[in-house]
Amino acid sequence: MTVAMLISFAITVGFLPLFIDYAHKKKQGQMIREVGPKWHEKKAGTPTMGGLVFNTAILLTSLILPFLWNQLTPQLLVLDFILLLYGMLGFWDDSIKLWKKQNEGLKAGQKLAGQIIGALIFMLVYTHERLPASLNLLGMELHLGILFVLFVIIWLVGFSNAVNLTDGIDGLVAGQAAIAFGTYAVIARAQHQYDVLLFCLAVIGALIGFIFFNHKPAKIFMGDMGSLALGGALAAVSILLHHELSLLFVGIIFVIETASVILQVASFKLTGKRIFKMSPIHHHFELSGWSEWRIDFTFWFVGLLAGVLTLWWIL
Repeated sequence: MTVAMLISFAITVGFLPLFIDYAHKKKQGQMIREVGPKWHEKKAGTPTMGGLVFNTAILLTSLILPFLWNQLTPQLLVLDFILLLYGMLGFWDDSIKLWKKQNEGLKAGQKLAGQIIGALIFMLVYTHERLPASLNLLGMELHLGILFVLFVIIWLVGFSNAVNLTDGIDGLVAGQAAIAFGTYAVIARAQHQYDVLLFCLAVIGALIGFIFFNHKPAKIFMGDMGSLALGGALAAVSILLHHELSLLFVGIIFVIETASVILQVASFKLTGKRIFKMSPIHHHFELSGWSEWRIDFTFWFVGLLAGVLTLWWIL
């Protein structure tokens, strides 16, 4: 299993410099939102779509190794499928931005349709494997029946977009996602779900490699191709491990970031006033004088603490 992490790390570290050089030669750089913090303007032109490299590393590792070891299970394949499909939606979104030199890509309806289709295909495999259509609620089974399909759609679409919203400063998502997948890797090991464990370790290895190039000052951004794929895969892992609602705690940073956007929009529409200086909330801390490194370490610590407490509760 350690080999999986090392291979995905090596692929990511080996190919990212080549990808960065190619992006610079083709002048394919990130467009920066005008409504964002003004000092983010200096990041304009930084190569994006780094998710293409680490998603490829994850897929190669979690397909080839299990094939060689005769451990290519339906659960592992559907995790790879979600990573691939959500990643391709992000690729399409990022490509439109680059080609048209703008900060808007896919329309919201197009992206949502693709995410829902992915969730439904995940549900088909889940049902075929006769996995429980219920939620693990503090050790009790909450049977949802047909409503479980709606839950899966909300979970995969919701966390895919939540991770995407969080990806606003250098290194934040890469570090936080590695912590979250690390938490679920421990749970997968305890449950002897070695296929899910292998996938989680492949993700962790790739993200550790990516963060060497993504920390401040970032040499490359992951783009929607990375963040959408990571969020969808993380939600899928929580369901396969039958600790679905634990993701609200394991992914607490993603939840807080999303909640800050919802609260900001609702407050402005209802009262005309904003709760935060800017949302998602990491921008609020930026405008309050926090450095990106301080935000990263603080948010990572909160995520790590939540992960440890989750493991203490479950294991």
